[in-house]
Amino acid sequence: MEDKKLICKDCGQEFIFTVGEQEFYKEKGFENEPVRCADCRRSRKQQSNRR
Repeated sequence: MEDKKLICKDCGQEFIFTVGEQEFYKEKGFENEPVRCADCRRSRKQQSNRR
């Protein structure tokens, strides 16, 4: 397994999906790769917490 370069669905920036993150996703049973970079995920989470 190796790091993967993915494109963020929200901002369009490239981000790295590291081997460690891939292993974590697999361990948790997540089947889909992330579609947002860490900054956009954090931003979305903050927006949903404000409601």
